[in-house]
Amino acid sequence: MKTALITGCSSGYGLEIARHFHAQGWNIVATMRTPRPELLPDSDRVRVLALDVTDPQSIADVIAAAGPIDVLVNNAGVGVVGAFEATSMATIREVFETNTFGVMAMTQAVVPQFRERRSGTVVNVTSSATLAPMPLAAAYTASKSAIEGFTGSLALELDFFGVAAKLVEPGYGPGTNFAANGASRMDGLLPQEYLDFAAPVMAGFGNVDVFTTASDVAEVVYEAATDTSGLLRFAAGPDALALVAVQRE
Repeated sequence: MKTALITGCSSGYGLEIARHFHAQGWNIVATMRTPRPELLPDSDRVRVLALDVTDPQSIADVIAAAGPIDVLVNNAGVGVVGAFEATSMATIREVFETNTFGVMAMTQAVVPQFRERRSGTVVNVTSSATLAPMPLAAAYTASKSAIEGFTGSLALELDFFGVAAKLVEPGYGPGTNFAANGASRMDGLLPQEYLDFAAPVMAGFGNVDVFTTASDVAEVVYEAATDTSGLLRFAAGPDALALVAVQRE
């Protein structure tokens, strides 16, 4: 029976990913800043641990408590939408601390055990914002694009040891807590000068016919985690798949 360690399981994609892996018969180590075990099945195959991916000691404690794992899913992330001009460097660094450096730190913490066993998979969840330019998301896109390059290079060096690294690129998920969780971070990031430009963009976010669900992402993350074809990138959701098709054309 295999074990998956999943970050950012308190809501949205992470919660559904944990539930999906559990439904497939896996052991689950579900991590979140504030543990809420009631969100997940009451099962001896589920452990819920506190984790802050920006805190080295928190990472070390979780890795020690988790024991041997077969798959790491780096899903934890934070969002920011707004004019780049108005986004402070402190906010940008906050986004990178979780979305970029947190992913790297978690990966660095598990690679030794994967390398020694010559097996294991790292799945990094990024965004379809890396597939096509999107306005008012420059800092967020940069943090996720960094992980795209990181994972591509990492996959090449870990393959020598029989270890895989994968990317899952979800589309737009209006059913997640992206906006609510980032509300305080995004306060004041649309100055008066940007309102005419931003109004139709923001309205568009609330009026989409094709979007990504948490189930879409969970299924594709599981596909990536169990893939043996050597494929690096996995788009998740119909809108992300459409962007990939446009790129190919």
